[in-house]
Amino acid sequence: MDLFSAEAGLQPIPIEDGELAMLAQLPLPIPNADVLRRLVDETPWRAETIVVYGQRHLQPRLTAWYGDAGYTYSGLTLDPLPMTPLLRQLHAAVEAATRRRYNSVLLNYYRDGADSMGMHSDDERELGREPAIASLSFGATRTFVLRHKASKRTLKFDLTDGSLLLMAGSLQTHWLHGINKTAKPTGARVNLTFRYIA
Repeated sequence: MDLFSAEAGLQPIPIEDGELAMLAQLPLPIPNADVLRRLVDETPWRAETIVVYGQRHLQPRLTAWYGDAGYTYSGLTLDPLPMTPLLRQLHAAVEAATRRRYNSVLLNYYRDGADSMGMHSDDERELGREPAIASLSFGATRTFVLRHKASKRTLKFDLTDGSLLLMAGSLQTHWLHGINKTAKPTGARVNLTFRYIA
């Protein structure tokens, strides 16, 4: 089945060395504002420390990990929480839209424009050789940056309230991605990245 079929609603984004597609608004029976409020209020957010180039740093955002398996990245091991009814509903909607299976989700809470995510690839061994990662956003719009590891080509996309971005194929092998800080007044945003841990 075509990953980016028109029937699934995903719009392919032309890109070399990988697959990328976006859905401007994931259909949900709950208003986006209610989803955002519940995620912010009901999630046991954590401030985690990671290792970057041998140095320990506090992540500039809050996180939570849910699903069936633990996950390790940048020297940080996350033990999963069981998915809540709300997360199970979002999980089902994302699987239906992307036609992929996921068993875990990382939640990132960007409280304001000072919160960010450094450039990285989701290329940990437990994700497999060509992982499909579905990124669902609620709240304030933030700019998603992609940079090719070899050519240094840079692409930027606005991730808006309710949007779904799918990264697949060899994209994690060849590209870095991240969210930069911004000095503009920016409200809260919660991003959920669904993935399958082998």
